[in-house]
Amino acid sequence: MEHTPPPFFKSGPAPLVRLAFFASLSFALLVLDARFRYAEGLRGVLALAVYPLQVTAAAPVLLAERVAGYFGSQSQLRQENAELRARLLEASQSAQREEAARAESAQLRRLIGAAERLPVQATPAEILYNGRDPYSRKVVIDRGSQHGLALGSPVVDATGVLGQVTRLHAMVAEVTLVTDKDQAIPVQVLRNGLRAVAFGGGANGLLELRFMAANAEIQNGDRLVTSGIDGTYPPGMPVATVARVERDTAYAFARITCQPAAGVDAGRFVLVLTQEARGAAYPDGAAADGEKGPGKQRKPRRRDSARDPDAAR
Repeated sequence: MEHTPPPFFKSGPAPLVRLAFFASLSFALLVLDARFRYAEGLRGVLALAVYPLQVTAAAPVLLAERVAGYFGSQSQLRQENAELRARLLEASQSAQREEAARAESAQLRRLIGAAERLPVQATPAEILYNGRDPYSRKVVIDRGSQHGLALGSPVVDATGVLGQVTRLHAMVAEVTLVTDKDQAIPVQVLRNGLRAVAFGGGANGLLELRFMAANAEIQNGDRLVTSGIDGTYPPGMPVATVARVERDTAYAFARITCQPAAGVDAGRFVLVLTQEARGAAYPDGAAADGEKGPGKQRKPRRRDSARDPDAAR
């Protein structure tokens, strides 16, 4: 049984003829366009006509790409921002460490220079922490009796007298600062040699010159140095600078406050002076009881041969 299309679909040329016709037409258009550029105008018109359709068809794709790019860029920006913040924090910490190292190096250079200028031997030490008593002015250093320290050894820094060793252990030592309320140090005014005693002011971090007459020759800005009469501190070491002098006729003594020369509240490194810093030995004329100075030795008494039978023999 033969299947044939209805008469309606049989109108026109056969499919094979139409295929051959359109193939020939396409080939002819290709040749004409390649040789003589006849189809450029037609192509431009067709491209202009289908452009809105291209834009409409590509709009969803472009929108999806833009949304994905927006969220992707936001995520990338957040990640880069976090990385930059981490780098900034690391750079800030490195800068702080470098600044601290520079300050520490400068302090060590000043301390080495001060040690070379001292007339006695000095042991460098580092401050570990402050004393636990909030009402005292003490620090603990990382040197002790195993390093040659002794009780009463003076402690200085690059700018002046810091304190004195008051408690000694094998590996650490406690230093009482000159600003402690129980600490006193003999001083003298560098300008005129006036002697006095500087006492610690306690919590205010200052020094006081007590029992100074109201008419004492001392003024603001005078520099105080160690007098050396106590036999503990070498003479001539900076101690403080007079900050304020209050004189009142109603009182017999003046009230004098001084600013310490040493960094009692700053710095990490100090110098502990050896016992050679103590005063010289007493002269022979002031020796202990029973000892005689040179030139006053007793001469042996001559024995009388007539009275001493042993001498006669």
